[in-house]
Amino acid sequence: MERARILVTDTNARLKERLDRIRFRAWRRGFREADMVLGPFADQVGPTLSEGELTDFEALLAQDDDHELYAWILQTLPTPPACETVVMGRIREFMRDHVAHAVAEGIG
Repeated sequence: MERARILVTDTNARLKERLDRIRFRAWRRGFREADMVLGPFADQVGPTLSEGELTDFEALLAQDDDHELYAWILQTLPTPPACETVVMGRIREFMRDHVAHAVAEGIG
C-alpha cells in the first residue's frame, strides 16, 4: 500500500514538473500572439491532456519558428502532417472559443 502511494506521489510530481515546463515554454515563445494562445491553452487545457497529447504539445512547442507555428494554428499556412495532431485541433478550438473572445474584450 505504501509503495503504491509513493509511486502515485512520484508520478504526480513528475507530471506537475512536466506541466510547469510546458507552461513556461508556452507563455514565453517570443511572439506575443503565440503566447496569447499557447499560454492560456497550457494553463487551462494542459492538465487534461493525456501523456501522448502532452508529448504532441511539447513537439509543437519545440518548433523554432513562432510565426510559422501561429500560422499553422490559424491555418494560413499548411500544417506539416506530423504536427496535424489532436492537440493542434484542440488548440484551434481553444483559439476560437476562448482567445478570440478575450481579444474582443481587449486582451493584449
